[in-house]
Amino acid sequence: MRKKLRIGLLNIMPEAEKYEINILRLMDEQPISVEIVLIKAINHTYKSSNNQHINNHYITFWQAVEAKKLDGLIITGAPVENMDFEKITYWNELLEILDYAQHHIISTMGICWGGIAIGKYLGINKVALPNKLFGVFTSECLHKEHWMCDETKPVFDCPQSRYAGLNEDELAIAEKNFTIRLLVNSEEAGHFIFESSNERFIAHLGHPEYDANRIVFEYTRDKVKGLNHIPLHFDVNNPVDNWHQNSINFFGSWLGMLKNKTE
Repeated sequence: MRKKLRIGLLNIMPEAEKYEINILRLMDEQPISVEIVLIKAINHTYKSSNNQHINNHYITFWQAVEAKKLDGLIITGAPVENMDFEKITYWNELLEILDYAQHHIISTMGICWGGIAIGKYLGINKVALPNKLFGVFTSECLHKEHWMCDETKPVFDCPQSRYAGLNEDELAIAEKNFTIRLLVNSEEAGHFIFESSNERFIAHLGHPEYDANRIVFEYTRDKVKGLNHIPLHFDVNNPVDNWHQNSINFFGSWLGMLKNKTE
């Protein structure tokens, strides 16, 4: 009987119960059997989330690893790009989790701010963007032999929705010093996927888990707030998801890598 991978989802997104569906639907489309463990941050107040859902379905990271080993961990984005890391209530908690993951979890993936947090953990500083990077951007794999790259389609589209990124000069220096390996570049979105040299961490500053409806939702939400964030390269009046298969492949390749390392 093949081993079922145990994947933790540390969810710190607003309306956590709605966001988790984005990850769960992609996992449901995979041929590899997966157990998803929903994880909450102890020092985060889930003000916009359904507290009954959080209490009934989420556990802390330490409860998760005490129960059974995690093979992989996903750290979601969070609307805190403009905050200093030290002012984020759960930052020290996250550092402790990353320290543990460094030695006990095969691979930890950070999405959007989660990827920025991994960059910070690896010594790469965050930079504020002049405008929100929002839309769907053409990107290219830099290493076509890497597990995350579809060799038949090394150029692909990926959603982005963030106010910050990582310092490009520091990313280049970190790669030169063999701290990280840059994996994907976009002319407009920069180098937004990289892994640590020990392959324990992979940072994805985009949102491969988003579907077209999520981008429309964020556009409408921002518009209600008086923010003129019109997504680039994406028509909100005729939303088309042309990255879904690539997202399935990305998460599937990640799970496949985890499975290979557990056998």
